Amino acid sequence: MTRRILIVERDGAVTRTLGARLAALGYTVASAASADEAGTPDLVLLDAALRDAPPAVDAPVVVVGADEGVADVAPSFGDRELATTLELALCRHVSARAAHDVEGFFAVSRDLFCFLDFSGYFRRLNPAWEQTLGFTREELMSRPFVEFVHPDDRARTLAQNGAVRGGGQAVDFENRYRCKDGSYRWLLWNSAPRTDERVIYAVARDITARKQAEEERAHLLAELQASLAEVRTLREILPICAYCRKIRDDQDYWSSVESYIARHTRTRFTHGICPTCMETVVEPEIAALERE
Repeated sequence: MTRRILIVERDGAVTRTLGARLAALGYTVASAASADEAGTPDLVLLDAALRDAPPAVDAPVVVVGADEGVADVAPSFGDRELATTLELALCRHVSARAAHDVEGFFAVSRDLFCFLDFSGYFRRLNPAWEQTLGFTREELMSRPFVEFVHPDDRARTLAQNGAVRGGGQAVDFENRYRCKDGSYRWLLWNSAPRTDERVIYAVARDITARKQAEEERAHLLAELQASLAEVRTLREILPICAYCRKIRDDQDYWSSVESYIARHTRTRFTHGICPTCMETVVEPEIAALERE
């Protein structure tokens, strides 16, 4: 992509000379008599006399003038030196913008970003740490990181840390970190080392709510399994009186079949007479009464 260079120069002759040289080097050239007419270029070549009032543009500014102690570019520069100076200015601007974008993302992210020194101390933390744990970043960086890890998680956390320092990676590693109020929060980690810098780049996510939901599901499952076990026990062993047909419950009380089933299920009874009982019991009783 062709770079657009804006020349802000009071001297028209200088503007024409620079413009011709830049066009020959492959740049698109525009000119303006003052910084107020800057527009939106990729780079600005600014008259040294106007350096105290540079244009308000998101672009690098290179000062042009005869005094090399003040200016970035002098008329004595050859084409190669001129092009090198402009490209370096453009590269520095792109790098600074990228660093600014990263800084902005680092600052506003809800995830926990950190640089962890091989010595075991946090070198850098983003604001999400303070919001999640309650400690200030200064407090977190003043002590070895492992002091904030739950005692039950320290051994495997140190083992994972050693593996990463040795060139490995941590992928979906879970542990608990202490909050300032004494509670603990679950964090899910992904990290990789920069051996040349002796630092681990890591990002963590607060998964406390997810872990609590998993614990609640496990508790409900355990309760359900216990209830099913009780039902199986009741189904396998159900004491019933051989004479009156009452059933003995877990509290050693004897209840009628109707009351026991009603208490342990949602069944409700209504009474009637089956055909067999009608023929063998009820009708003979009626006949006996009639004979009397």
